[in-house]
Amino acid sequence: MSRIPAKLDELDLAILTAMHDYQRAGILELSRRTRVARATVQSRITRMEEAGVISSYDPQIDVGAAGFDVQAFVTLEIAQGALDAVAAELEAIPGVLEAYATTGSGDVLCRIAADSHAGLQAVLLSIDRTHSVVRSHSVVVLSTVVPHRTLPLLRTRTAAGTAKAPAYRVAREH
Repeated sequence: MSRIPAKLDELDLAILTAMHDYQRAGILELSRRTRVARATVQSRITRMEEAGVISSYDPQIDVGAAGFDVQAFVTLEIAQGALDAVAAELEAIPGVLEAYATTGSGDVLCRIAADSHAGLQAVLLSIDRTHSVVRSHSVVVLSTVVPHRTLPLLRTRTAAGTAKAPAYRVAREH
């Protein structure tokens, strides 16, 4: 099911940036940082929550810092029509951090983590033992080149000068 993308303007981006940069800030602090009324910030956040743009307030957890610093990407080939079954099987494996249905030579791409190479092997064996997986191919992560991010992408969809709040000002270079 396709969702109509939310229209974000400069103020929405400023609020999202402030939320990203000051993750523990409340509405009043976000209002101060973006220089718009508290009610405006609250209504914009509510609108973005309802549109699904803001999907969670979970903390960003660095699994490497938490002791699970051995990570890999695993491409799975699955039995025909087994996407729902493999989703349930993968969700039951704690080392599977995320999984996506994909196009190309594989059917599902997973990111997995473990506390050691032996732990990584155990996760891989758990995946291979599932009934839906026909074949897997793994690539071990050596380091993070670009960490997870969203704001640069969101900025590409925002037209300049579209903020509706009159008090909002963007510092621009001349």
